[in-house]
Amino acid sequence: MIFIAAGLFASRKPSLARDFIIFIETSKKMKRLRLISLAISLLPGTLLYAQKTISEGTIVYDITIQSGTTLPKKGDAQDGASKTVYLKGNSSRTDQVTFLGNETNIHDAKSGNAVILKEFSGQKLMITLTKDNWATKNKNFNDIKFELTNETKNINGYNTKKAIATVNSKTFIVYYAPDLLVVNKDYDPTFANLPGLPMEYEIESGQLKFRYTVAKISFDPVLVSKFDFPKSGYRVMTYEENQQIRKGTL
Repeated sequence: MIFIAAGLFASRKPSLARDFIIFIETSKKMKRLRLISLAISLLPGTLLYAQKTISEGTIVYDITIQSGTTLPKKGDAQDGASKTVYLKGNSSRTDQVTFLGNETNIHDAKSGNAVILKEFSGQKLMITLTKDNWATKNKNFNDIKFELTNETKNINGYNTKKAIATVNSKTFIVYYAPDLLVVNKDYDPTFANLPGLPMEYEIESGQLKFRYTVAKISFDPVLVSKFDFPKSGYRVMTYEENQQIRKGTL
């Protein structure tokens, strides 16, 4: 019996040795794969993140206002100016608060209808827009071009890239986050063709410069009522009537 057992053990030794060698080789391969994966993850510029699409949420911009005159800089002294964008599916709302007054744009991308709410010097005005009115109002941005560059900038923890926008022979700089994409492109026609969320940009209006910088992004749900058109409390006029007043023909 002893000889039989010894024989069986002897016959199994090559098999055990072979299994041990396979185990060692497999462990080495797994270790090499882990090292390769680690090395790839440390490579600069490697796109290991997934782009996040924003269909609902809130984006808050701080606004810095600068006047380009030698007169007392009324705009420069203002604190608390902000722009807040609310998104929910096809609905969008933009609230802008500055020393000049408050303005709100509410737009339904599905129907194309919109309202502009203005509050200045105690006056409250609501301008109603049809789909065609909205297109006319924003037609200047149809031909906007963005020259994308490799220049980067970190804005409040987000990696952004620089783009040079050209519209109506004028240019401005915008830094955008390529890993954040807004589903509803109609929320701001200015950036409909920009491949990412605008994080910082500067717009000139007369002798004032408005710099917008993202201060906060929230992906929490937004109440549907945020996008309701007001039923009362405003003087109401159509887009056409407002244009006639601006031209002095009404």
